Amino acid sequence: MPDRRTELMDAALRVVADKGMKGLTHRAVDAAAQLAEGTTSNYYRTRAALVEAALGRMEQLDGQLLQDLAPSGPPGTIAELADQLAGLVLSLTGKHAALTRARLALSLDQPDAVKAGHFRLVGGMENTLAALGVTDAAARARDVADYGDGVMLHLLTVRRDGQPDAAAIAAAVRRLLAP
Repeated sequence: MPDRRTELMDAALRVVADKGMKGLTHRAVDAAAQLAEGTTSNYYRTRAALVEAALGRMEQLDGQLLQDLAPSGPPGTIAELADQLAGLVLSLTGKHAALTRARLALSLDQPDAVKAGHFRLVGGMENTLAALGVTDAAARARDVADYGDGVMLHLLTVRRDGQPDAAAIAAAVRRLLAP
């Protein structure tokens, strides 16, 4: 069972995903966590502390998702990488869609904090691409990240009733990374 802070931050991310940043209040988190009113404010005195902790939890969950996708370490081929990224996109728009909706809301409210996490992700992608021998790894890492962000946004909005195609997403990533 998660500790109380984790429980509260998971609830906070659900609130942000469902109600946006304007809905993020101590009371809303208490209700989402099904805890007594005042519990969240005992742990996070200010809204700024609440938002900062939610951002930290989001990054922690992102790290867990990446680890789950590649438990044996970095991919050894472009095809493996493309399949992992397709899996990540589907996970972030399916099972973990609420986390992605929360990220979008937080990015509008706290762009610098979300930007830092994005640059860490792109930097890791750049390192992976360089290790795989991809030329111009920095630019291509940005391209792949931009493509993934766009696909996720579309799958959560205009294509939310469609059936996502992992093979098509992986093929697009391979095209972006082709010599």
